[in-house]
Amino acid sequence: MNALRNKVSLIGRLGAEPELVTLESGVAFARFTLATNESYKGKDGTWKEITQWHTLKAWGKKAENVSKVLKKGQEIVVEGKLVNENYETKKGEKRYGCSIEVNEFLIVSPKIADAK
Repeated sequence: MNALRNKVSLIGRLGAEPELVTLESGVAFARFTLATNESYKGKDGTWKEITQWHTLKAWGKKAENVSKVLKKGQEIVVEGKLVNENYETKKGEKRYGCSIEVNEFLIVSPKIADAK
């Protein structure tokens, strides 16, 4: 039954520095984004690229580690689980989303040097 688990693995680049917040309960929470790219050949024969953005979340010690070592532009491998979310805005509108709760991460390459 292990194969039926909620599990996702992604390789991509960080879109921003992780935001670390300590909740009132004292638990650390980090939120950050990851861009993944896919290439395909279009009908006209040219290569096209699609970028997907993913919201990642980490808790506890993992959140603290993420905020210390991860920087915008780094390529990482992340493993976690999909979490569906829903909430209501102040105006009473229902909103839905999906994020990835991080279990493990690995830095593949350092931050890209800024071009000048």
